[in-house]
Amino acid sequence: MNEIVAPARRKSSPDYRRRAALSRWTRNLAIFVGSLVLLTYVLAPVAWLVSSSFQTEKEIVSVPPHWIPDEPTAQNFRAIFSAGSEKVTYENRKVGDASSGGYIPPTASNLLPAMWNSFLIASIVVILNLLIGTPAAYAMAKIHYWGRNGSIYFILLTRVVPDIALVVPFFLVIRKLGLLDNIWSLVITYLAVTVPFTVFILLQYFEGIPDELDKAARVDGCSRFQALIRIFIPLAMPSLVAVILFTFLTSWNEFLFALMFTQTAKSQTLPILVASFTSDFTISFSFINAAGVLAIVPPVLVAILFERYIVSGLTAGAVKG
Repeated sequence: MNEIVAPARRKSSPDYRRRAALSRWTRNLAIFVGSLVLLTYVLAPVAWLVSSSFQTEKEIVSVPPHWIPDEPTAQNFRAIFSAGSEKVTYENRKVGDASSGGYIPPTASNLLPAMWNSFLIASIVVILNLLIGTPAAYAMAKIHYWGRNGSIYFILLTRVVPDIALVVPFFLVIRKLGLLDNIWSLVITYLAVTVPFTVFILLQYFEGIPDELDKAARVDGCSRFQALIRIFIPLAMPSLVAVILFTFLTSWNEFLFALMFTQTAKSQTLPILVASFTSDFTISFSFINAAGVLAIVPPVLVAILFERYIVSGLTAGAVKG
């Protein structure tokens, strides 16, 4: 009878352990350097925007650039908040030389109203988007009807159409409705853009919730609407937060449709007004950067407020059990 001999345990040599440690150290260093480069690439423009908003015009255009202001000043922000009370005329514009600071664009008084328009439009779009998209996603996920798969593919198809291709059809519809130069023209347009994304995200999340919960709610006497309100919406809170964030940011940053459908200060949004500062004969970079800082405050506050839901909401439905 042949004796079975257990294989001898391989002893790790000092060279092998040294090479393994060196390999781990090299990998960690590469990850750290890569993360540092990526972080710098992403945050450098924002850091420069914030820093330059507290600099004078002369310091902004200096070479090399100053990442930390030599003489920090809040005159750009004061100019924004005082622009509404001080009428900009040719004389006081001429006094404010852009190279020395103190220059105020002629449309500066419209900045805060435009910011309010952007916030109002984004808030309305978020609310209507949830009221329309949530029941639609629930119906597609839990009610099996003829043409269900076709309707889902149609929704996905609408999201691959670039916005520029929809400008003319939207413009004709908005003009027919008499809503040109009205904030509701943007609300209607943004809903058409964001509702398909809302349905797509929530549909995947609702499909991941067991049908037994829906059936149990129905057995207990709940209607479809009550089951949606009491069972599915509380469970889908991370996805709802992701939808709120996406919708708010899309409406807040949108430029193309706002440029086509608005003409006056009563309906213009923040991106349109900030862009108009660059078309003036004299450009005040410090004033524009201060306006840019104000423009990023609401989205950042929304992101901080819902931060703990964002990651789980964006990955909802990515892995199904």
